[in-house]
Amino acid sequence: MNTLLLYPRFPDTFWSFKHALKFIHKRSSLPPLGLLTLASMLPSDWKLRLVDLNVQALTDKALRWADTVCISAMIAQRPSVVELIARCRAAGKTIIAGGPLFTSAHADFPDVDHFVLNEAELTLPGFLADFAQGRAQRVYASTGFANVHESPVPRWELAKLGRYGSMALQYSRGCPFDCEFCDVTAKFGHRPRTKQASQVIAELDALHAAGWRGPVFFVDDNLIGNKHTLKTELLPALALWQHAKHRHFPFFTEASINLADDPALMQAMVEAGFDTVFIGIETPDAAGLAECHKRQNERRDLVECVKQIQRSGLQVQGGFIVGFDSDVSSIFQRQIDFIQTSGIVTAMVGLLNALPDTKLHARLAREGRLTGRTSGDNVDGTTNFIPRMPIAELQEGYKRILRGIYAPRPYYQRIRTFLHEYHRRPRVSESLSWRHAFALVTSSIRLGIVGNERFQYWRLMLWTLFHRPAMLQLAITLAIYGHHFRKCCRELGA
Repeated sequence: MNTLLLYPRFPDTFWSFKHALKFIHKRSSLPPLGLLTLASMLPSDWKLRLVDLNVQALTDKALRWADTVCISAMIAQRPSVVELIARCRAAGKTIIAGGPLFTSAHADFPDVDHFVLNEAELTLPGFLADFAQGRAQRVYASTGFANVHESPVPRWELAKLGRYGSMALQYSRGCPFDCEFCDVTAKFGHRPRTKQASQVIAELDALHAAGWRGPVFFVDDNLIGNKHTLKTELLPALALWQHAKHRHFPFFTEASINLADDPALMQAMVEAGFDTVFIGIETPDAAGLAECHKRQNERRDLVECVKQIQRSGLQVQGGFIVGFDSDVSSIFQRQIDFIQTSGIVTAMVGLLNALPDTKLHARLAREGRLTGRTSGDNVDGTTNFIPRMPIAELQEGYKRILRGIYAPRPYYQRIRTFLHEYHRRPRVSESLSWRHAFALVTSSIRLGIVGNERFQYWRLMLWTLFHRPAMLQLAITLAIYGHHFRKCCRELGA
């Protein structure tokens, strides 16, 4: 069985880092972890090839080779999925699909032959057994949750690792919290299910054997959902592994703001090699936090929490949302002020959208306020429901935030604020390569000479050399990120 594993294109957005990746000659931020893991679950006599459309084209020759195609996708990839399915159907291929997009909306894709939905550890074996006997059903789904101890090591050798900025790894599924707009608990439950530390180490060993020596993203929606197991099992194992590998694998992940309440946990994460965490701040407005059931963010000084985490040696990337029913016109300036004061350099601000299977989607449906399906890209300036605030005011306020935080002067000021707080050097550092030298030269030319931010760029470089010389590489990286964010803002008309 010749099988193509197909990963559709992502739209160009803040999270794509498309314009930043050009500085280090990379094409995509992350490989398709789901498909690479699925590859390890398929029969050993199936011949597999991966085509990630974010890093390479799907040729007619590759498509002719295939008997079947397996497509996995997220909601934001829908436009590319539609094109891909049409092309595979025209070529007469058997199409098998799974992943978040199809789990939420498989009825929208009549040309797909078979759907393997939810968690593949549960649904894939039944499909494979039926498929082998020529009696496969169209939909395989499950309401249960998989035992992640059974999840195999991804087939890294199928991916063109050199074309990615980072690698991906999953430790846990599920989140103990219940944010109204989030679909994580609907898909993976409230009880975090964790892999054994030995599984994670095996995945890292496989990456190391494949030649990878760069950043690794733990894709967990909340790495600290099970703090006890994280602290007693995984983090000590990671620290030992980093020591054995000479500490050249920076880790980054997602966590909740209550990380700030546990200094020992933050210290252990830094010792294990983590240097960055993405945290959903959402809004500085108490009414907005209560509305979306963001309990973990309520009744705390969010700015101080961010600074505590950054002082521990963990850079905070933040997610922010506007468009809550409780939002009033002052929220736009409040978001700007919070982001600037906190020193969150990578601040992803988006309009609220109602994802399928969320409590928000169900509530808005009851209220008759849904206007269609979400694009899955909450930073594209669109929303799929009727907000309380006039939509024109909301969209203009959103653009005002983007201008207020990504224009050169406030952005570079925010980098200095962050570096001032970020006292401790990370315990690991990515191995320097020709790409880092290329990024230094290219940024000096494109940002320091050609760009309209050249004054701010050189001011930051000089400030960093005098005040935080060990952070110069990080300062250059953040300056390059700003170039990407500003280009995205211009594409949005901000």
